[in-house]
Amino acid sequence: MLFLQSMIIKNIEHKSIVWFEDSNEYMVVEPVIGEILSLLEQGSTKETVKKVISKKIDIPESELSNLIDDVSLLIQNSNLETNTILDSIKEPANFLRSIFYKVNDIVFKIDFASEYELSLVHPKFAHLEISPLETFNNHFKVFSNDRFISFLIDNENIGTWNLDEVHYFQGKFSMKIVEIMHQKLEHKWMGVFHASAISNGKESMLFLGDSGNGKSTSLALLQANSFTCLADDFVPIDAENQEVFSFPSAISIKKNSLETLLPIYPELKTSAEYHFKRLNKIVRYLPPRNSDYTQHLPCKSLVFIKYEKDSGMKCKKISNITAFEQLIPDSWLSPIKENAETFLQWFSGLNCYQLTYSDNTKMISTVSKIFTNEL
Repeated sequence: MLFLQSMIIKNIEHKSIVWFEDSNEYMVVEPVIGEILSLLEQGSTKETVKKVISKKIDIPESELSNLIDDVSLLIQNSNLETNTILDSIKEPANFLRSIFYKVNDIVFKIDFASEYELSLVHPKFAHLEISPLETFNNHFKVFSNDRFISFLIDNENIGTWNLDEVHYFQGKFSMKIVEIMHQKLEHKWMGVFHASAISNGKESMLFLGDSGNGKSTSLALLQANSFTCLADDFVPIDAENQEVFSFPSAISIKKNSLETLLPIYPELKTSAEYHFKRLNKIVRYLPPRNSDYTQHLPCKSLVFIKYEKDSGMKCKKISNITAFEQLIPDSWLSPIKENAETFLQWFSGLNCYQLTYSDNTKMISTVSKIFTNEL
């Protein structure tokens, strides 16, 4: 049986962004497509849609009829199979290691079954490790077999994932840390972005870009120049106030950034090096110079940043549509309709920039100017 799925249509610049509720997917389309979708969702007949659209575009009737048929397929879905969470795999009798971590006043005890599970979590949170305590707030357990990995909190199964999709486990693990430390359940979050976030104490700014473009290196440079690191790689934004919240993981520093950062952070010289074969990268972790993980601030701008040798300093505003198409693929966005509406409204009001640099001093100065509206 076919049915029409609910959607949200938001016009930004000269395009329409469409959100489909059933699939929680976003699509950028021409405004005429957005209008056809809107009319169909409202229950308009094909003939009514043809009359409305034919007044706006000059197109042969047969082609318009085919266009409407094609667009209607976007909002037709067969009954979707429900994705069920797998039962937890058998919990081991003994765990390799228990580690205690402290975030603000919250203490987590995390049991790791093997070195494998430890490698998925501990490197980015090692700076939060404390000596074992008799009492703690939450008890996490992570264990796997040759096919699956399971995650429990206080003996409740949070999820079990295929090892080929272990990044979903890592995302859920980080989300649970965020929920607990900020006391907001998952439905209270608008989204989580694969970005770096800094603040000047009053506002925040997100740095985005492909892996290897220099997000984390830029974050480390800015941290050494009076800015605060709010989050690296995993940036949560709440639905109520659309503010960027802090996340306590360390900053991941790739090997080719060491020459630049060692004079500023000599501790990197002796810090542990981690080889992530799946991601084909070698990193060291730099603890953020931030002991207050309660911070949350409004977002000033999105900056797509890239280090490029001999490029000097280039910074320009880019269209929100261009930014949107780069932002969405690596983001987790809430599947709740009200949160999707909030996200589109929030995003439409942001200033977006492309910043390409090879001069660190000029990059830092330019970021300061974006914060103070001098650019």
